[in-house]
Amino acid sequence: MTRRHGLIIMFCISVLTTPAWADRNGISWGDLNQEEQRVLQPFAGRWDQLQPERREHLRRGAERWLKMGPEEKEQARQRLKRWQQLPPEERELIRRRFTEFRSLPPQEQERIRGRYQWFRSLPPDERRELREKWRNMTPAQRHDLRQQIRSGRGHGSR
Repeated sequence: MTRRHGLIIMFCISVLTTPAWADRNGISWGDLNQEEQRVLQPFAGRWDQLQPERREHLRRGAERWLKMGPEEKEQARQRLKRWQQLPPEERELIRRRFTEFRSLPPQEQERIRGRYQWFRSLPPDERRELREKWRNMTPAQRHDLRQQIRSGRGHGSR
């Protein structure tokens, strides 16, 4: 093999492996468009220190934000404000439950979403009454109610 062939092979290897290397490092600040950079400006100084998965998550969030209307943005700001006001233990519990939810089979996730939509469709006073009932139940009563709901005999089986 000539030196020239060796250089060509080395060049091809470096070109072919560069995308894999770049993917491991994630999105660079320069890869973001101007609007994304504007939205993500608070992260600009430490962008290179963020994990690639975190960068991608932030980029997708900026993309969603840019597609929102003014009303949706205000709702998102309010949700963020409520989230930040939660005690750390409660935020951790919510994160853990979300992780558990994401590990469920799709049909179970859909069933839970349906129950949530049913609950949200109730008048506020009825939701309040159900929450109060739930709070006053013993763990055994809660378990029984969950079993009834799963079998279609409890609340929401309309």
